[in-house]
Amino acid sequence: MVATISRDELKAKFDRGEKFLLVETLSKTAYAHAHLPGAINLPPDQVAELAPQILPAKDADIVVYCASFT
Repeated sequence: MVATISRDELKAKFDRGEKFLLVETLSKTAYAHAHLPGAINLPPDQVAELAPQILPAKDADIVVYCASFT
């Protein structure tokens, strides 16, 4: 199942100490500049290549953060 959560809901997950994988889909440069604590980087142009290697089982709790610069 895919669901959208708010920043407040993500913060609550952190605050409760929930176990989840946080993935940021940022360019390598943007990730090196700043990223959320504990996040792993999965650059948008490398999703197909890297996702099978770094993401756990499909039933894992994974939160994907996509930055927007609009």
